[in-house]
Amino acid sequence: MTRICFTGHRQIRNDDTLTMRLEETLRNLIEQHGATDFYSGGAIGWDTLCAETVLKLRNTYPHIRLHLVLPCCEAEQTASWNNVQKETYQRILSAADSVEFISEHYYDGCMKKRNARLIEVADCCVCCYNEKRSASGTGQTVRMALKRNIDVVNLFSSSSCPD
Repeated sequence: MTRICFTGHRQIRNDDTLTMRLEETLRNLIEQHGATDFYSGGAIGWDTLCAETVLKLRNTYPHIRLHLVLPCCEAEQTASWNNVQKETYQRILSAADSVEFISEHYYDGCMKKRNARLIEVADCCVCCYNEKRSASGTGQTVRMALKRNIDVVNLFSSSSCPD
């Protein structure tokens, strides 16, 4: 198990407990399971937290890599984001080891195609998935992972993601 993808809700409560659980999970995947490559879809919320955590862990584990699988160009993906979110996105983009764009422009379905690509490249999916929100893109991605028999590690707790 060397390739890990992330999926999760855009609205998370970025608290120390969730961050510590994520970091502990990733350390375990690196140390116990040989994880080396981490794939993020570049959305705000969970994707951003995961990408930032991988970049932080790269200081301790310089062999790990962050790959971005993005649905469309930066201008269109971040059009409704605030300046802080855009700056964070740009910092992650600059630090990533690779960047893959599903499409040059946004279209209905590019997010689903991005999610399918994340599952295609992964051996394991680390998520923050509230099962009450099964109609979400996160729910769709988790179902894709389960259908492909990919391990899913769900770090959701009622304190981490709003209902």
